[in-house]
This record gives sequence, structure tokens and C-alpha cells, in this order.
Amino acid sequence: MNRLLQSGAVFCAFDTETTGLFPKQDRIIELGAVKFDKSGVLDTFNTLVNPEIPLPPVCQQVSHITDDMVCGAPKIAEVLPSFLRFSEGCILLAHNALFDIKFTDEELKRSGLLPLTNRAIDTLNFSRWAYPANGHWKLQYLAEQFKIQVKAAHRACDDARVCMEVFLRCIRDTMDRQKSLSLAEEALSL
Repeated sequence: MNRLLQSGAVFCAFDTETTGLFPKQDRIIELGAVKFDKSGVLDTFNTLVNPEIPLPPVCQQVSHITDDMVCGAPKIAEVLPSFLRFSEGCILLAHNALFDIKFTDEELKRSGLLPLTNRAIDTLNFSRWAYPANGHWKLQYLAEQFKIQVKAAHRACDDARVCMEVFLRCIRDTMDRQKSLSLAEEALSL
């Protein structure tokens, strides 16, 4: 992964907050992203999304996002083109990436757009590879373990920033292993 980072690749760590766990029936209510490369953060993207359905109580409890907060927000069809431009040419990063990618792809489909084509890396899989003895690999657990400041857990932009920091920490902590495993990027990419 360090070789990929040092090559000049641009990454887009992103996260979605949703009304539930099922992309076909649930909706994105917040989309956040941090674009970065080896020099640091290049830009951020963050928006609430009006899901056009009432937010379930459990969703509000986890994310602290309320119906009042999303009622005036743009609809997903307005948000997605901006996110696609923001992430264009980037390698996507997400913690449990298939979840966020499936939700985004389903929303793209509902909006009449094509699915994501970016290469993606799952920081959950990367952290399991980097720290096999950990026993826990949830984003907030790793943030606490690595003393990464969490400003707003379960809010998309902050979770994306924490994901970026976990990714960079995994790279730093596994430099020797990466040198001996030339296929590490392929094994950990989606």
C-alpha cells in the first residue's frame, strides 16, 4: 500500500450514513469524503441528503441526524453528480467498503446513473491484515487504539477522516511486511 501511496495516487476516503442496513429499501442520509494523497488532505466533501422517507428512531440514535436536519437537504439525485466529480480518478477507501459501495451504487441506479467504477480498498480488511491479533477492527475501536481524535462518530465526513487516518496508520505500521508481500495491494483491494 505504501508503494501505491508514494506513486502519487489520489485517494478518496468516504462514508455514508443510512436509514438502515438494506440498500434496496433504505436510503443514504449523509455522504462525506476526504480526498488525499501522500502530501495530505486535498479537499473534503460533506452533505446531508433528504431521503424522502421518515428516519427510523434507531437511525437517529446512531447518527444523531434528525428529520428536521434532512428535510431541507438536497435529494440524492442532486448530490451524486457532485460526489462523482469529487471522487473521479481516485481510489476509494471505506471501512467495510462493500456496505458503502452497495448503498452508493443502489442510489446511483435509482437516480439513473451508472455504478461506481473506481478501484476501492477496504480499510476493514486492511486493518485485519495489519493487526491480525487485534480481535476488534471496528473503526471507532481502531481510532481509540491509535489515539485518533474522533470528533463526531457516525457522521459521514468525520468517519471518512478517521478511515483515512486508520489507512495511513496501517501503512506505517506494516512497512516491513509490505516489502515482502508485493501483492498486498491486490489482495486487499475490492
